[in-house]
Amino acid sequence: MQILSTKDIPIYNLKKRLLRLFYFIGELFYLFLDILKCSFSRPFYFYRVIEQIVSLGVQSISITVVIGFAMGTVMTLNFGYGLSKFGGTLYVPGIVSLSILREMAPIFTSLLVAGRIGSGMAAEIGSMNVNQQVDAIRAMGTSPIRVLVVPRFWASVISLPLLTGLAGFLGLVGGAIIANGEFQIPPPFYINKVIEIVKIHDFASGLLKTSIFGGIIAVVGCYKGLRTKDGTRGVGESTTYVVVISSIIILITNFFLSKLFFLFWLQ
Repeated sequence: MQILSTKDIPIYNLKKRLLRLFYFIGELFYLFLDILKCSFSRPFYFYRVIEQIVSLGVQSISITVVIGFAMGTVMTLNFGYGLSKFGGTLYVPGIVSLSILREMAPIFTSLLVAGRIGSGMAAEIGSMNVNQQVDAIRAMGTSPIRVLVVPRFWASVISLPLLTGLAGFLGLVGGAIIANGEFQIPPPFYINKVIEIVKIHDFASGLLKTSIFGGIIAVVGCYKGLRTKDGTRGVGESTTYVVVISSIIILITNFFLSKLFFLFWLQ
């Protein structure tokens, strides 16, 4: 008769995974507290924040333009043809604009940025960790959190809302073009409907979400980069891990933020 070890018992594996999950969440939270602590004490490397905004934000503009415009055109086509069956094409500007500014632009831009800059942070800091450059920073008496993590955190928090605003604006432009070409909705009517329906808090809620998402991407990317091991193979695994985990956290967080905004702000 074969005797099962504790490792073969499903409840044991579940307990082990839950402990790992809580440990992971605790470490992320601890890193976040370290970032806040280093952000409000000297020295603060302001020029490094500017460098990271250029690297993370400005270099993401081209792909943000593409995704923003494509998002607006595709959503207008789908909503337009769907509502035309019920004679409701005049509602297209309002539905498309609210959907883009509240949800689609923040989510699409954040997932795009998580793939681009989240993986980039993990690869860059991970390579430095593998090559012992992070240890060299510590040996010089400087905190790697202060030099490497804090600038990337604030650059992400600042850049992501700006990219989201650009994606949302281009989504509305793309929607207006398709609404005019496919459903004969004149641009002045489209613009008036958008101004009439979209309130400032609809736009602000999307930007606030993306600031939080930017912080999540930076914390996860830097956390994994600082714990990268096993050479180039470890760097590759870290980049994949960051994209997957950041995307999952963003999607879960978005649900709870949307719920909170609807309860306290968007009514």
